[in-house]
Amino acid sequence: MSRNGRFTHFVEDIPRDPPQRDDDTPLGEWDAGDDEGVIPPREWLLGNAFCRGFVSSLLGEGGSGKTALRLVQYLAVVTGRPLSEEYVFTRSKVMLLSLEDSRDELRRRLRAACLHYGIAQSELKGRLFVRTASADLGKIMMVDPAKGALMLGKLAGKIERAIRERGIALVALDPFVKVHSVGESDNSAIDQVMQVLADMAIALNVAVDTPHHISKGPADPGNANRGRGASSMKDAARLVFTLTRMSPEEAQAFGVSEAQRQFLVRLDSGKVNIAPPMTEAKWFRLVSVSLDNGTDLYPSGDQVQTVEPWTPPQTFSGISNGTLNEILSEIDTGLPDGNRFTDAPNVRDRAAWRVVEKHCPTKSEGTCREIIKTWLRSGLLFRRDYTNPVTHKRVKGLVVDNEKRPSKGD
Repeated sequence: MSRNGRFTHFVEDIPRDPPQRDDDTPLGEWDAGDDEGVIPPREWLLGNAFCRGFVSSLLGEGGSGKTALRLVQYLAVVTGRPLSEEYVFTRSKVMLLSLEDSRDELRRRLRAACLHYGIAQSELKGRLFVRTASADLGKIMMVDPAKGALMLGKLAGKIERAIRERGIALVALDPFVKVHSVGESDNSAIDQVMQVLADMAIALNVAVDTPHHISKGPADPGNANRGRGASSMKDAARLVFTLTRMSPEEAQAFGVSEAQRQFLVRLDSGKVNIAPPMTEAKWFRLVSVSLDNGTDLYPSGDQVQTVEPWTPPQTFSGISNGTLNEILSEIDTGLPDGNRFTDAPNVRDRAAWRVVEKHCPTKSEGTCREIIKTWLRSGLLFRRDYTNPVTHKRVKGLVVDNEKRPSKGD
């Protein structure tokens, strides 16, 4: 809607009270020197994923487990249980608008997660409210067919009423592309959509989450610029994360089989403006859950995907990809005298495991040796003949296959 040519939002009539506001001043500004009141802390709901008053998003390609992960995180907020191994600050009510799934498909997804985590229906009662797409639901924003101008859709008002009547703390709109019908690549239009969501978050004191698809291209963990369409979506959100599949190189670094790799995904902070980003990736495994809903026609019933936290093999636990790459670079550079490192068991001055120990002082000698062995088995490290510059004899030293290095997303 517009008023005197100026775009206005459905929340404009909700009073906002910044400290020491003076409505007689030109902008309604206040004098910071007079602000001596206590500043309330940010109202986090789950880890650094959801926070009242802010818009968050999870970027990921189709089939990466984006919705499955978000459902587990929403259920963590609803139940008060750290299902995703993120701290639950307060058990809160959640409203989910699933705009791509049918009613029954959303029921399947939720049932799978509840079965996997042992969540009873009583834990959801009065705390999780869901809705799927239909023609009468409307959009947050659309283009006026008569005037060609942006106009507020009826979905915004419906969400506001539901938040107020249900006492919602987190509203999830999945996916972002379905909440509006404006040009996906129109930065100005998408910025207006995001402004409505930001106003909603602030004025109604709720966390707003809107998962989003990524553009085509190779995986790039932690890159918030991979979001599809206009960059203003990413710019306006405050808590943006990416979800990407484990790469073959990461699988080799961790000693994970190709069969296992297909079901492992990593969560990275792509843009966290109000909290420190994660220092290393958080991993999840996609798991299949039987709903035990077979019929005569479909005796096997449904197998539906959910996610569970996954920890890299103990050998590599607590080591970020950045540290792994530092170790590999030092091994690949070799020693100052021109010699190369080796995995030979009885060598000391050229022992590759000591490079691991240098960067990971809490790891035991046995663990450090196992890391080198894992990399050799995967082909990330390989042996190559060279001439020892001291003895002038042909010996073998370790070299890194840079094509197989772990990604540097974290």
